[in-house]
Amino acid sequence: MKRFFLFLIFGALAYGGWKYRDQIEGLYKKVQEQQAGKTQAVPDPERYEELKQELELKRSGLARRYNAARTAGEILAVQTDAKETLENNLPELMRCWLGTTWDFNGTSQVPGEGKIACGYFVSTVLRDAGFRLERIRLAQQPSQNIIATFLPRSQMHIEAGMNYDRFLEKMKARGPGIRIVGLDRHVAFIVVQKDGEIRFIHSDGGNAQQVVDQDQENAHSLRKSKYRVTGNITRSDDLIHQWLTEEALKTVR
Repeated sequence: MKRFFLFLIFGALAYGGWKYRDQIEGLYKKVQEQQAGKTQAVPDPERYEELKQELELKRSGLARRYNAARTAGEILAVQTDAKETLENNLPELMRCWLGTTWDFNGTSQVPGEGKIACGYFVSTVLRDAGFRLERIRLAQQPSQNIIATFLPRSQMHIEAGMNYDRFLEKMKARGPGIRIVGLDRHVAFIVVQKDGEIRFIHSDGGNAQQVVDQDQENAHSLRKSKYRVTGNITRSDDLIHQWLTEEALKTVR
C-alpha cells in the first residue's frame, strides 16, 4: 500500500512536470515569434482601402490650399500640415499589411492577397499614399536608387560599418519623420516618432517571412546590416511639393 501511494505521488509530480514543461516551451516559442516579428496581426484590406480614400481627400484639400497660397507664411503652413498628414497616415497604411506573406518575387497590391517582396511593399504603400511613381520599375531598383527617386543625394545619409547604437543615436538626432532605409540586400521603412521611438516596418524575408512592425531592439535586419542609407521623405519641401501637385517621380536607375 505504501508503495502504491508513493507511485501515485511520483506520478502526479511527473504529470505536473510535463505540463509545466509544455507551458514553458509554449511561452518560449511565443517570445521567439515576437522577437522574429511573427505577431498575430491579420492583414486588413478593407481598412487599407478606407485609409487610401481618406488620405486622397486630405491630399486634395491640402493641394487646393497650396495652389491658393500667396505668401511664404501660407505656403509654409500648408507644407507643415502636409508633412503631419503623411506622418500620421503612412504608418497606418503600412500596418494594414502586417501578416502578409513575404516572397522574393511577391508583387501583391492588396494586403493579405498573395505575397509581397520588400521593394514592392515600399513602392506600393507610397503609390497608394498619393505619390505618382512607377510601382513595378521602382520596386526592382537597388535600395539607394529607390531613395534617390524621392530625394537628392544631399538629403540622403549613407553609413557603412557603423555601430548599431551609434546609428540609432544619429537617426534620433536628425528628428522625427518617415524614412526609406536601404540595407545590404533589403529596403524598408523607418518611422521616427516625435518622442524618439523608432519603428522598423518592412516585408521581412528573414525569420518572420511576412510584413512586420518591429521596435529597435527586435529590428534584426536593421541591426545586422553593415550598410545603411536613409532618406527622410516627409521632411523634404521639394517632395511635399511633388506630392501636393501630383508631379510624377522619375525612377532613378
